Amino acid sequence: MEQEDIQKKESKGAHVLVSLSVYVVAFLFLSVVFSMLGYIVIGLPGTSSLTLSQYAIIQSATLLAAVLPAYFILKYFDHRPLSDLGLSIKGRGRDILYGLLAAVVLYGVGFGLSLLSGEVKVTGVQLSVVDLAGSFGVFILVALTEEIMVRGYILGRLLRTRLNKFLSLGISSVLFSLMHFFNPNVAFLPLLNLVLAGCLLGVTFLYTRNLWFPISLHLFWNWLQGPVLGYKVSGTILCSSLLQLQFPDNNILNGGDFGFEGSIICTVLMILMTGCIIGYFERKKQMSF
Repeated sequence: MEQEDIQKKESKGAHVLVSLSVYVVAFLFLSVVFSMLGYIVIGLPGTSSLTLSQYAIIQSATLLAAVLPAYFILKYFDHRPLSDLGLSIKGRGRDILYGLLAAVVLYGVGFGLSLLSGEVKVTGVQLSVVDLAGSFGVFILVALTEEIMVRGYILGRLLRTRLNKFLSLGISSVLFSLMHFFNPNVAFLPLLNLVLAGCLLGVTFLYTRNLWFPISLHLFWNWLQGPVLGYKVSGTILCSSLLQLQFPDNNILNGGDFGFEGSIICTVLMILMTGCIIGYFERKKQMSF
């Protein structure tokens, strides 16, 4: 029997709304405070001039801002164990591998189609082990921060209400998209794709209540997209990339200045993969009866 079928749903939606509101406010406040402390430590005024190690310090501050209020609100307000966040690693090594494979399939197909259609051209190769390793570490922090916050806490709380699980997923995914609203070169299609990305990242959590698949997929999604393939990641450039790309034209097929997440190819692939995951878990649930 799926875990969601044996968990008791909370009927007090007001309680969940209050806890979510407190969490968001606490996260915003702490992220500002901790980030300011981080900037004091590294002695720089803004993100435009950050090295990878300095960026890791700032991202660590953001991770701390996401985890601390989740811990205290879960323990003292929701009266729930920290395990509710879905970070149990026992027996989840396969989920990490599946997250990697999902990212490889998405970018293998998406990048391959872009190359074959002439929407992307590889103009060079530049290997920097330091940038590849450093960016991998930074994207681990990014994945942990956003998955703990959006899927672990926000989606986790919504799933303990009477809301339909897919509606809960949709709400958390819209919030995930809005977190990137002020990213460079954002537009309607990138924001839509970020909603779909939130659905893809959160769909397994509906059935497993565990974060290691979305953390792994999120990590390798960002790392393959930017430091390996050479796209911008949600409109930003973190470091040099293995492949040097050239776009004949910035359009919705190649994603332009926002990166692959601004591509209609990405839209289709995420819808297909999310549908396949839902189909797999729904069939698995039916077979268990």
